[in-house]
Amino acid sequence: MSYRMILNQTAHFGRGTIKLLPEELKKRGYKKALLITDPILLKTGTAKKVTDILDAAGFPYEVFSDVAPNPPVENVKAGVKACADAGADVLLGLGGGSPQDTAKAVGIITTNPEFADVLSLEGVADTKKPALPIIGIPTTAGTASETTINYVITDVANKRKFVCVDPHDIPIMAIVDPDLMDSMPRALKVSTGLDALTHAIEGYITPGAWELSDAVHLTSIRMIAENLRKSADGDREAGEKMAYASYIAGIGYSNVGLGLVHGMAHPLGGRYGAPHGVANGILLPSVMRYNADFTGEKYRAIAHAFGVNDAYTMSLEDARKAACDKVLALVVDLGNPTKISEVGVDESGLDALAQDAFNDVCTPGNPRKATLEEIRALYAALL
Repeated sequence: MSYRMILNQTAHFGRGTIKLLPEELKKRGYKKALLITDPILLKTGTAKKVTDILDAAGFPYEVFSDVAPNPPVENVKAGVKACADAGADVLLGLGGGSPQDTAKAVGIITTNPEFADVLSLEGVADTKKPALPIIGIPTTAGTASETTINYVITDVANKRKFVCVDPHDIPIMAIVDPDLMDSMPRALKVSTGLDALTHAIEGYITPGAWELSDAVHLTSIRMIAENLRKSADGDREAGEKMAYASYIAGIGYSNVGLGLVHGMAHPLGGRYGAPHGVANGILLPSVMRYNADFTGEKYRAIAHAFGVNDAYTMSLEDARKAACDKVLALVVDLGNPTKISEVGVDESGLDALAQDAFNDVCTPGNPRKATLEEIRALYAALL
């Protein structure tokens, strides 16, 4: 068996580390940056925290902010043009998953223009050259796009999200500065935190997991169990721990894959516009129960990470139930929706959702091989 771990060349962590950005750009010989972000981060002043540092250092840059949630193909194409027009030789992906995923697609197409249609990047694309250098600067504690080889784009015309997996797209550097995350609204802290938890749990139980990925995923699960509630309520120290927990999960799942929760969440985003973390939160407890008998002893460790002290002495069946119950309790306590009807789904949409989820690139990573009928039944149970 062969295992692979792809990480950033460099990563900086801690409050105030964004101040290192100009120095890192200059010592690598870059001449001009394109900052890819979204309108909300411009409006709230988060982007200004970064541009002020670039201005003070006299480092040239331009800003591209035409990035929507669940970024569509059209945003990527506009970003590619903006990059060319700017003459940028480095990209700064500032934001949650949407700006960072857009930066990855822009970087890949800039150096591999044969993929300019964007749609051909779906799955494992046969790109030949590394992306234009990217520095990932997260403003949410959830997607871990700053350290993964994955990105997700929306095909609006066909009402679907598609996943791209490409080692050529990983940012050369990540700057994880919790100061950029403190102002996130509570709802965003909740949804992105549940996304991080889903990454950690799915990465832990996928058949491709191994000792190193298990270590990082269990650490992330424990950190999220201890800190997500407090972070959502504004605790700065807990927010800092969530920033690191998200990154830690990212270095794991990026290399071993995900599973059915993500496979089912992507269609909820593509067809109904459901925020990705919200969709994961709805699905995670039910899919965990569906998978339970196919996970060996691993739910004991999940239960223990959530504070079940006798997880290793109770029966395996009880330990599995405890793990699922703890995750559901967290979702409920945080106020995340628990039904897909809460994001606009009704009976008429189940067939299309199930087919999309069955075909999703994440679904084969599930420990239990799901049939089309089983996926539909899981959705139906959550109406």
